[in-house]
Amino acid sequence: MRHRSKKALEPWNISPSQWRALASLHRHGELRLSALAEHLRIAARSTTEVVDDLETRGLVTRLPDPTDRRAILVALTEEGTTLAAAVEKAQQAENERQFSELSAADRADLARVLRKLRD
Repeated sequence: MRHRSKKALEPWNISPSQWRALASLHRHGELRLSALAEHLRIAARSTTEVVDDLETRGLVTRLPDPTDRRAILVALTEEGTTLAAAVEKAQQAENERQFSELSAADRADLARVLRKLRD
């Protein structure tokens, strides 16, 4: 699945780590760098590198945090929002294609097992 996910991102020329950051920002809205690092479960330094790459491509922007002048917020640009929506749509279609091969009972079993592992 990881290989398929990486391949699915190729048309947009983004890495899985960049996609995870875009998806988190698309889902949660603007975030402090530290909060984004927590969502991504990576070190703050690595998050800064991912954000730097996305900012260079015009997909995110850094903003001052209005509640703490020492903090920086990361937000999607209009282009980043458009890209995130397109990738999500393509991934949903791919997921539907992949999981359509499973019977309804198998999908229910898989969902149950994944919930148990998550919990």
